[in-house]
Amino acid sequence: MAQEIDGGVLGEEFAGYVMRITGGNDKQGFPMRQGILTNTRVRLLMHKGHKGYRQRRAGERKRKSIRGCIVGQDIAVLNLAIVKIGDATIAGLTDESVPRRLGPKRANKIRALFNLTKEDEVTKYVISRTFTSKKGKETRRAPKIQRLVTPLVLQRKRQRKAIKLASVLRNKEDAAAYKKVVAQRLAEQKEARRSLISKRRSTRRSQKVVESA
Repeated sequence: MAQEIDGGVLGEEFAGYVMRITGGNDKQGFPMRQGILTNTRVRLLMHKGHKGYRQRRAGERKRKSIRGCIVGQDIAVLNLAIVKIGDATIAGLTDESVPRRLGPKRANKIRALFNLTKEDEVTKYVISRTFTSKKGKETRRAPKIQRLVTPLVLQRKRQRKAIKLASVLRNKEDAAAYKKVVAQRLAEQKEARRSLISKRRSTRRSQKVVESA
């Protein structure tokens, strides 16, 4: 897989073409997978996200058969992508250019595609399509532009900043109030201890006076 081959080995109509192997499957339908350096079928322990496996339960793993990335004699279907076009055109493949149906959605990518500046209005350059609905009405469909800076976006940004600043100020006030309460409690505890010590001393003095009398 991912190796480029000469298209002339497939026939004279593909002479001059350069093609890249993108995948394939064998007679039983097991697909080829990149990274498995063998031309036979192997059994791998797969989990969610692996090619050729769909989990049925959360966290499930299963051992499944899959074909290696090296082309063997029992490959039934081989998927190829054209890297370089040859001299002759192939009917239905290279004789006509298919327009791009979907354009970029991100604002900066639209600007890069049409060479726009930041002062230009991006919404006028978004690629849209017009089609006829089931009711026979002409409908225009365009994607929603992402990361477009509008007055509403700036307003929400200022609001988030104001909320964060208010939170910081509130936390400072709460910390100052907490320190004040802690200092007050410590002062009360010291005062209570002083009064207790003075009471004990006065009691001892009165006892000494009584004994001496």
